[in-house]
Amino acid sequence: MTVDLTRTRKRVGVLFSGGPAPGANTVISSVTLAFLNHGIQVVGFLKGFEYIQDFDKHDPASLREGLHYLHLTHQVSQIRNESGVYLHTARANPGRGITSPEDLKDPQKTVRLRNILEALECLDIGVLVTIGGDDTLKTANYLNLLGLPVVHIPKTIDNDYFGIAWTFGYWTAVDVAQDILLNLRGDSQATNSWFVVELMGRKAGWITYAAGIAGMADRMIALEDLGEESLDLALLADELVDLILAREREGKEYGIVCLSEGLADHLPEDQRPKEVDRHGNILFGKIEIGGIVAHKAAMAYKARTGRDKKVTYKQVGYETRSSSPISFDVVLGAMLGYGAFKLVSQEKFGHMVSVSDNFDINAIPFSKLIDKKTLITRLRNVPPGSDFYELKEALSYKPTRR
Repeated sequence: MTVDLTRTRKRVGVLFSGGPAPGANTVISSVTLAFLNHGIQVVGFLKGFEYIQDFDKHDPASLREGLHYLHLTHQVSQIRNESGVYLHTARANPGRGITSPEDLKDPQKTVRLRNILEALECLDIGVLVTIGGDDTLKTANYLNLLGLPVVHIPKTIDNDYFGIAWTFGYWTAVDVAQDILLNLRGDSQATNSWFVVELMGRKAGWITYAAGIAGMADRMIALEDLGEESLDLALLADELVDLILAREREGKEYGIVCLSEGLADHLPEDQRPKEVDRHGNILFGKIEIGGIVAHKAAMAYKARTGRDKKVTYKQVGYETRSSSPISFDVVLGAMLGYGAFKLVSQEKFGHMVSVSDNFDINAIPFSKLIDKKTLITRLRNVPPGSDFYELKEALSYKPTRR
């Protein structure tokens, strides 16, 4: 799979898929400029795979410039610090239903993937750069296995990507959440009340722990704290009452608890979220696990003390993924975008762009990120016992020893 773009005059395709992330436009700008500066045209697909997965080569209206794709120009140099996603985004998952390499030989299961290949061929695109999360990485891998030269840039504010220490947008998300938490802490102190704040993090506690540390939360709870156990709501409510009472004994009648949205996935089977979006993704935010915990904690406090305690639920989600990026994420996103150009120029297809110390670019093969038999992507949580995990434990509220 070698492609000399300057010789063949082939174009590069770029798309962004999945939830927004601060720095999205930084990456789109950087990857585009790197190719344009070397005389290679860039086509940006709108809304990820949403349109091209349904491409019909017999219907010219199924692939129209301005509606389904854009020819990107040097004008993208102006979007580097903007919020939002210049190419827009969607959660289309053209590889849904594929669970093994054998499925890639099934014409029915690969129809949308092959539609994508035909759309790219129609536009004379020789390489595709994908920007997205684990589902996007899986799709990139499928396309690569089907013969398309692909380079992938990791994207998730959850920071749970295997193969890279920090994903672009993560620290901006933490920064936004910190400001909100500090504001809520001031409110809780003024009103002698508590807040239970639910933060993003479907599979890992990176945001919950970092935002909680920066925002002076009194307790931070994520999936890593449960291990393989189910979430016992009654037990958790009792533990929070213990925390509230311990702080009251020291004259502090207020506080903040941070929870990860992914805790909803560890509820007992009959309580787990069932609602999904049109692409089959579980809507963790809909169940509002933080609201359930806040209510149960208030009820448990009343049952134990006979007094009422105001425990307010606050969900902090979309705010953290739609902000303008902080400088770190601008530099990181720009390096990842340039890294995609570098990998393409080195013909390292079927690789993900990563960075190491000093933002040196690394190429991580898909084979190290995806199980060869199940085609499932590897995720990276906060290892219990790691220094970062122990830091959040050390900075959680502990009663004063008498």
